[in-house]
Amino acid sequence: MPLLKPDPTFYPSPKMAMQSPPEKLSYLALINSKKDDRPDAIAVVDLDPDSASYGKLVGSVDMTKPGDELHHFGWNACSSCLCPYAPHPHMERRYLIVPGINTSRIHVLDTKPDPKNPKVVKVIEPEVLAERTGYAAPHTVHCGPDGIYVSALGAPSGDGPGGTLVMDPETFEIKGKWEIDRGPQQLAYDVWWHLGLDTMVTSTWGTPNMVKAGVNPELLLAGKYGNKLHFWNLRKRRHVQQLELGAEQQMALELRPAHDPAKAYGFLGVVLSLKDLSSSIWVWYREDRKNGSNGKWGIKKIIEIPATPADPAKLPPLLQGFKAEPPLVTDINLSLDDRYLYVSCWGSGEFIQYDVSDPFNPKKSSSIRLGGIVNRSVHPAKPKQALNGGPQMVEISRDGKRVYFSNGLYTPWDDQFYPDGVRGWVAKVDVTEKGMKIDSKFFLEVEGMRTHQMRLEGGDASSDSFCYS
Repeated sequence: MPLLKPDPTFYPSPKMAMQSPPEKLSYLALINSKKDDRPDAIAVVDLDPDSASYGKLVGSVDMTKPGDELHHFGWNACSSCLCPYAPHPHMERRYLIVPGINTSRIHVLDTKPDPKNPKVVKVIEPEVLAERTGYAAPHTVHCGPDGIYVSALGAPSGDGPGGTLVMDPETFEIKGKWEIDRGPQQLAYDVWWHLGLDTMVTSTWGTPNMVKAGVNPELLLAGKYGNKLHFWNLRKRRHVQQLELGAEQQMALELRPAHDPAKAYGFLGVVLSLKDLSSSIWVWYREDRKNGSNGKWGIKKIIEIPATPADPAKLPPLLQGFKAEPPLVTDINLSLDDRYLYVSCWGSGEFIQYDVSDPFNPKKSSSIRLGGIVNRSVHPAKPKQALNGGPQMVEISRDGKRVYFSNGLYTPWDDQFYPDGVRGWVAKVDVTEKGMKIDSKFFLEVEGMRTHQMRLEGGDASSDSFCYS
């Protein structure tokens, strides 16, 4: 009789996960921005440098209907299944949960029978999502110890509040709205947690009506986009604290808590300061710097990335009056050893590596440039081809030696900042003690589609949460 064994891609600690085999495949969201009858797709990318198809698409599956705008998809299960208080040793990292931010439709894909040809095995229609949760515009998927958590930007009307819903990790049925007491929280974006501290953290962007047509200058200048962090009791599902960044800080997006569950801090990326168009990175932390379960949280800005003066003729209409190119930090990611924070500056085209071994005193250790609003920096594989878009969604291999990033943000926002149309590409950098180096043999271009979220086969630096150090 076969025995139930934990999935071999699950690891008790981040230190052990770093010893896992190198990834051979990636799953990549492809967005059709043409508003025709072609659906979005999840493509499969060959990541094996010894393969003849290295850096190329080797499979794909279309979604069931057009117009989804696929966003931050994730696995049904991960290493948190090994947590002692919610063990699920029989679970597999097998299914991808793929939300569509525009249609509120969620697809479930099975990758196990043929990893290069995933199949759609379940579709959750927007009416079901609305009926069972009161939410719409599902945005980010994370697998937790007791289910699949999905953040949502708002209500079916397109207004707030946004929040978090939970799915069953085996049947994929919608359990319902996660919050029992949401306190003052209204806007939503990312959701993550500190499992060792029984704490969930959520960030803030805008409601569907605030973001679906692009950046609204009136809302932006009035400081109406998200600028708060919310902290929750994870098991009691109740709001416990709100941290405000200041009215000038707009769009508090990506959350990256420390992977080591004994560490009580994490990083937040903020897209824009109304004061000077700079972007910033903040660290949240226990105010007493201890890991007790009842302490208050604080937050501190640790990195500021300035805007660059620019010829208005080279800027899109939205920015011409400012005469500057903003960095537009739209994604960040943290290596499993909690040493390096990677920061995507989608506006300037800069991709930055910071040493955050001391999270309160980060040091810029390396940077490269690809694309960007003004410079359109080239890739070494195509030295005569100016690139548009810039480093955006970023994913790190579990051993920290390889970093991949794509260049698409969100179709209506793409078109505002890159009016010539974002042409989809994915790049890779190799990481050594001397810094980052662009892999000249890996440059994926996708004709007619835009590239967004990536997930690495077997897990990556933002797929898992751990209960052991």
